[in-house]
Amino acid sequence: MRLVGFLSDWKAPFMKLSLLAAALGFGLLMSAPAFATDAAAPAATPSPSGAMMMKPDRAAMQARSQECSKEADAKGLHGKKRKEFRAKCKKAVK
Repeated sequence: MRLVGFLSDWKAPFMKLSLLAAALGFGLLMSAPAFATDAAAPAATPSPSGAMMMKPDRAAMQARSQECSKEADAKGLHGKKRKEFRAKCKKAVK
């Protein structure tokens, strides 16, 4: 019988701590959605500046790249000079 008294003395504080930990965990779990939404954030509407920054389609970019390559060929550019010329040429259209 002495063993039963020892176990019951040991379980009481442990159960109180377990209950407290479970209550805190449940509280954190339930409060998480409250912090997930940001009331100050504006609605997701496209801004006019966002519309201006859209990339041109891939076909147009490839066509411009080929035009710049042809211009570089006509000027007889090679190596670093060709690379710099093509970069400036492609940016000039944007």
